[in-house]
Amino acid sequence: MALVRLLQRKPDGAIVFREPASGHIPAYAILSHTWGKEEVTLPDIEADADMSKTISKAGWAKIQFCADQAAADGLQYFWVDTCCIDKRNAVELGAAINSMFRWYQNAARCYAYLSDVCQPEGADSERPWKEVLQTSRCFTRGWTLQELIAPREVDFFSAEGHRLGDKSSLAAEIQKVTDIPERALQGDALSNFSVRERRSWAERRTTTIEEDGAYCLIGICGVAMVLNYGEGREHAFRRLEKEIHTLYKGMDFEQYAVGFSLSSFPEAAQFVAREQELSKMHGLLHGHSGRAAIVLHGLGGIGKTQLAVKYVRRHKEKHTAIFWLNANDEDSLRFSYRSIARQILQCHPSTGVLSSVDLEGDLDRVVSAVKSWLELQGNTHWLMVYDNYDNPRLSKNSDRSTVDIRQYLPESDHGSIIITTRSARVTQGQRIQVQKLIALEDGLKILANMSGRKGIENDTGAKALVSKLDGLPLALSTAGAYLEHVTTSFAEYLQLYEASWLKLQRTSPTLSSYEDRSLYTTWQVTFNLIRKQNAASAQLLKLWAYFDKQDVWFGLLRHARSTDDEWIQKLAEDELNFNEAVRLLCEYGLAHVEPSLGQSSRSAGYGVHSCVHSWTMSVLNRECDDGLARLALTCVALEVPGTYVDEWWLIQQRLLQHVARHKKFVTDSNMDIKRMEWALHNLGMLYADQGKLAEAEAMYSNLYKNQGKLAEAEAMYSRALQGYKEALRPELLTMYLPALNTCFSFGNLYAQTHRIEAAREMYSQALAGYTALQGPSSKWCRELEYRLQGLQVASPQLGARQGEEADIESSRSGPLKRKYSSI
Repeated sequence: MALVRLLQRKPDGAIVFREPASGHIPAYAILSHTWGKEEVTLPDIEADADMSKTISKAGWAKIQFCADQAAADGLQYFWVDTCCIDKRNAVELGAAINSMFRWYQNAARCYAYLSDVCQPEGADSERPWKEVLQTSRCFTRGWTLQELIAPREVDFFSAEGHRLGDKSSLAAEIQKVTDIPERALQGDALSNFSVRERRSWAERRTTTIEEDGAYCLIGICGVAMVLNYGEGREHAFRRLEKEIHTLYKGMDFEQYAVGFSLSSFPEAAQFVAREQELSKMHGLLHGHSGRAAIVLHGLGGIGKTQLAVKYVRRHKEKHTAIFWLNANDEDSLRFSYRSIARQILQCHPSTGVLSSVDLEGDLDRVVSAVKSWLELQGNTHWLMVYDNYDNPRLSKNSDRSTVDIRQYLPESDHGSIIITTRSARVTQGQRIQVQKLIALEDGLKILANMSGRKGIENDTGAKALVSKLDGLPLALSTAGAYLEHVTTSFAEYLQLYEASWLKLQRTSPTLSSYEDRSLYTTWQVTFNLIRKQNAASAQLLKLWAYFDKQDVWFGLLRHARSTDDEWIQKLAEDELNFNEAVRLLCEYGLAHVEPSLGQSSRSAGYGVHSCVHSWTMSVLNRECDDGLARLALTCVALEVPGTYVDEWWLIQQRLLQHVARHKKFVTDSNMDIKRMEWALHNLGMLYADQGKLAEAEAMYSNLYKNQGKLAEAEAMYSRALQGYKEALRPELLTMYLPALNTCFSFGNLYAQTHRIEAAREMYSQALAGYTALQGPSSKWCRELEYRLQGLQVASPQLGARQGEEADIESSRSGPLKRKYSSI
């Protein structure tokens, strides 16, 4: 670093020079400003013993301001470039300019003094100075760029010394006038921005000396270079460019440089966000010795390829050569290697390892020759992108149609590799899971960009559509492409999406960035791969259409043991089988683990993306499968718990969304419900217990009885009991709480209609079951014994009184008892 020369404000207000010992630099403030007339320089201070002439110069006001503000912030020392650098000494000046960025970066405080922005004392409006701020010279001069970017915080002050704000609070105004992204202003590492982007921030800035246009970018670009005033602007920029290339690509970069070919890369879509992933990728790929490799994995359509394209475009100047390969199958990989060979030979025709190879002949030899070139000792700064490695060979026993990417990776311990895949089991690099976009505004940006419709931030229909598409870039892009040339509103598109999903997708325009697939075909390849590996996984995904998209767990499927489907039966019989099947879906991104249930002792469930869920219904199940729908209904109904079960309220809450799904099937698809009344009865009881009486009525719940519909209630109870008998083994029937509840309800109904013997039989069956489940001293057993005793009187009035007393007791016993009062 250059000679350290600081100014110090002493307790009496005097300002003096101090030269701290190297390595012992105290905390200091630093001034950002634009030069004007009568600046105070080092010779001025050295020649003016009593400082009288120096203080009279116009530039002294800035020095005094910086001293006073530093003192107010608890700092003795400060640095001002006009007088802390000896510009008469070329060596010191060169060292200072090369160190300038670090000086600002390491400062405890940075004060931007805006001599052309006024805010008089007592001004009660921000508008005047904010308007002037947009035209301030600090945003048009070259040297003030690094003074804005390098410090962690920059405080802006008016010509009068009044604080206007900092670069965080004024980020929107600064971004508007400078085109510098807000995240750069807020401290995001410069390495996360391409050198080209960083240089663009200075395009509209000017310097008094033409060479300074390049020199002021030394710190921004992270390089060092000897100053040569008089060389001219163009030559200075050529040297800057060479220093950048040397920094990232090495001294001999030209020997291995291959021009960046846009034709070999996928077309970039409307890319937004993903800054966290881009930053992580850069951290893993850059600045390390030896081989660096990452694996981008996630659901098809989630944006893995586009993320790789964005990374390449942002950081292409850091690599001597970048090659894109289609890793979908081995033939595609071989052809990609042939294209790479042509690119290399076009730039280096005499390359020994390639010049003698027949590119139209044995492609395996072409692959070997290109790998040999990549493995050359000095060729260390290339980047290889293996895209769509979706059918990986994971073991020696894998299907021979799978791809073993290891055969196509250079063997030397240098270079950088990016692999995109749908499989989380690919291990040829550090894995990064690419997930859905979380922020609503990111989805709105894609929708606006693709549809050409601006100003949609407050459109309720657009927000609802983005929420439905749940952060899936392919779905958002497809929707935007469809809406670009039609007058359909966002709300109307959402209605079409929900009513005619498959037809809408088939009639949507093909996206140039996804030429080989669409929203309704993108997961078919993955599904086929999964079905080859585990047919039970594929069948589970097909069955999932009849559950809600969220929170499916083994407890739901364990009731499907009686199905004729051998794969579903396999899942229902053994939790390990279920785990194996759902894990494969998760590994390919088609399912995911739901958030933990916190303190609950029960297992968390699994979910699928909302778009995938729509696809399972519209593509995997072209027509509603009545058998699968009935099976799913059976699973949910048998999982409805009684109050004796631990965490019964939580279980009911988990089931509600699945019950809502079946309500839709029952009401919208005219599903045949014969012999399923018992299931609907269970779902109705769950709704009633949760206070959802309208939904309970829709499920033929026993609310019929409470509404005086006794004939309907009796028929429904009868069908419910018959359904339980068919769904359960005889020895389980008397141990299944919903069946006992139905017996209890039947007993109440018979007692109310004066059929004493029938009531006694039903109460007795319920009592036997409750005694076995809960013990003879439980309150429900006591209640049944009380009712049986009452039946001995054989009085209708007594039966009515008992019903009234039971209702009163139920109302006193809280939510746990209400479940039974409803039956």
